[in-house]
Amino acid sequence: MDIKSEISACLQAYEAQNGAPADKTTLSAATAVAMQKLQALVTLLADWNAKMNLVSKNSLAEVWTRHVLDSAQLVAYLPADMRRLTDIGSGAGFPALVLAILLQALNSPAEVVLIESIGKKATYLRTAAQQLELANVRVINDRVENTVFKDVAADVITARAVAALDVLCGYAVKIGGRQTRALFLKGQSYVAELAEAQKHWQFSSHVYPNKYSADGVMIQLWNIRNKK
Repeated sequence: MDIKSEISACLQAYEAQNGAPADKTTLSAATAVAMQKLQALVTLLADWNAKMNLVSKNSLAEVWTRHVLDSAQLVAYLPADMRRLTDIGSGAGFPALVLAILLQALNSPAEVVLIESIGKKATYLRTAAQQLELANVRVINDRVENTVFKDVAADVITARAVAALDVLCGYAVKIGGRQTRALFLKGQSYVAELAEAQKHWQFSSHVYPNKYSADGVMIQLWNIRNKK
């Protein structure tokens, strides 16, 4: 698999989705910037993973498909007018750090907020953002239950391998609004998780196949509200 071509396709999909297809020169430049920082992220992840358990050793061997591209595909669903993307339980930084890199390469003004309750992982995320010069990243070392945004709600919420969909809906309602879009990467259990979530929440949804995981999907939710 040609990783650079896949990243370029993700960036192109973002531009097309937002009605402003980039010319080849601009796209090539954005891809080059993104690839440089993604390669640096992968190196940093390997270094830190030797000290603490950020990702499994098996998945580290397939880091570009299992983690980087799996995260990068979400950029195609982000609106150009997004002010804030909030990632729940950011862990090793997937998808949030990857999306921050791509958004920066695309000159997006959006802030990417990473919420991580474990102190060591939050330190890693801050170090990664600093070393990769991601000025668009803010790391919050706390539980999402304790997080309050007093200025603007999250326009987009992401999560990967954090909690069941039912729980994620509760988090989305807390830190988002009715117009907030939630993008959750899920595995084989997604049908059962959707059914369980629908017992307690009302929402609009769409399920997309995961391009880089045969048994995975990306679930997009919006208009999430308590079921009365």
